[in-house]
Amino acid sequence: MKIGLVGFPGSGKTTVFNALTGLSAETGYNAARGKTNLGVVKVPDARVDALANLYKPKKTTYAEIAFSDVAAAPAGAEGRGLDEKTLAAMREMDALCHVVRGFAGPAGEAPRPLHEAKDFEVEMNLSDLMLVEKRLERLKKEKGKAGEQELLERLKAQLDGGLPLRRLQGLGPADLVAISGFRFLTLKPLLLVLNVAEAEVAKPAPAELEAYARESGLGLVVLAGAVEMDIAQMSPDEQKDFVASLGLAEPAAGRFIRAAYALIDLISLLTAGEDECRAWPIRAGTTAQKAAGKIHSDIERGFIRAEVMRWDDLCKLGSEAKCREAAKLRLEGKEYIVADGDVINFRFNV
Repeated sequence: MKIGLVGFPGSGKTTVFNALTGLSAETGYNAARGKTNLGVVKVPDARVDALANLYKPKKTTYAEIAFSDVAAAPAGAEGRGLDEKTLAAMREMDALCHVVRGFAGPAGEAPRPLHEAKDFEVEMNLSDLMLVEKRLERLKKEKGKAGEQELLERLKAQLDGGLPLRRLQGLGPADLVAISGFRFLTLKPLLLVLNVAEAEVAKPAPAELEAYARESGLGLVVLAGAVEMDIAQMSPDEQKDFVASLGLAEPAAGRFIRAAYALIDLISLLTAGEDECRAWPIRAGTTAQKAAGKIHSDIERGFIRAEVMRWDDLCKLGSEAKCREAAKLRLEGKEYIVADGDVINFRFNV
């Protein structure tokens, strides 16, 4: 999963990138301008830890999230605006994380998080609208494209109304497949990260920003990028103490990852054995056969059945054999919907 950290210059998104990844990318309003930073984070998972403690495997593999700190756009007439390079980079992401300034600016100016969040949505809406209008112009010269034109007209009406495509009712699976090549920005899951001063990190986001996120179907997390960037460089024991002193339960990465998983509707399929214990991120609602393909295409193609256990049953009873004896192991077919925390052995024949 690739998440793009985006935002207007001065929002502190590279600082947030460092807080999430533990890296030390260059920060500063002008220092990092035009530079894209990349980092990969392992997703903490106590279930994988418990299975590894049971099996003592040769290898333990956690799910991963790839972060791209998308280069900030050059400032426009009002210090705002997203250039084509930035927009193109954003379209490559599976989800977007908009870092919003929640701290005083360089000249002491007060933050305006709701205004900034709405401004950024407008920029994305306009970018998507330009794509739709350009395609509709081409369709005027083509024949036999009535279905596509009707769909695009619906998208245009939504964007003309200032609303993102993710809020358009009635877009079915076939519609989403038909427009997937456009990589519309306002269809992507969007997580707002309010980047605040250290003293504000344990406080909730402003009520109006929470209401906007809720009404718009957006995720929302409050982070203090500057201090949490320092925390990310500490040892686990030091992190625990420092985080507690801030009134938080865990470092930024854990809070962010949970919010991102919920927003993108991800769950974890687990596999366990003496060779490897591993978490595989999949979309909620994925069938057993499709989930098998996440591991290897041969397993999906030759799928016979899935042997399913709950991770906590397996850890409690201590082995697959004991789960079978206790009727805690089920045989499921290709249409079984995988649940978060399922430990599955796939039987297949190619």
